[in-house]
Amino acid sequence: MTDVHKSEQLALGRVVPVVVLEDARHAAALGDALVKGGLKAAEITLRTAAGLDAIAALAGRDDLVVGAGTVLTAQQAERAVAAGARFVVTPGFAPAVVAVCQDAGVLVVPGAATATEIQMALDAGLDIVKFFPAQQLGGAPMIKALAAPFRGVRFIPTGGITPEVMPDYLALPSVLAVGASWIVAPDLLQAGRWDTVAERAAAAVEAAA
Repeated sequence: MTDVHKSEQLALGRVVPVVVLEDARHAAALGDALVKGGLKAAEITLRTAAGLDAIAALAGRDDLVVGAGTVLTAQQAERAVAAGARFVVTPGFAPAVVAVCQDAGVLVVPGAATATEIQMALDAGLDIVKFFPAQQLGGAPMIKALAAPFRGVRFIPTGGITPEVMPDYLALPSVLAVGASWIVAPDLLQAGRWDTVAERAAAAVEAAA
């Protein structure tokens, strides 16, 4: 699959939940809830020990594109790809991680907070970046400013985004999708409130449409 097709998969619902899962045994229920809510992709972060197992548990689904987030090292990238991650997201630009993913033919979305980091991504042959932490860096107006010189770059803003500000980001042509942690808030996952997760997913998908 080409990077273009992979990025189109991320863009389908324009909303990508950013998941911090403490127990991989909840992965199946989580996947069911996200799909029920109409989501097409999910980023499972490696912030917990359960991350890789959760990716492996969801990787076989044909109704959800599952990727790895908070990938900091080449070793983590290798393990995420081995677990079945179909895309990899990093909080900053990590050349070693980018190299592993490109060698494996897996879409990589590096974090970029400045024009310099965006240029580093372009030099590596990448035109999709994660703008993180989005709200703290100036939100939608900052992306609009950065997109002016970098017209071929698509952004996935993540960090501090709420349902109230999400439309501001999605109104920008340069925004491919939005990272949405509120859909999968840790308290919901820990309590197993899968109906609420599905409801929040559906509301986000409707708002994005």
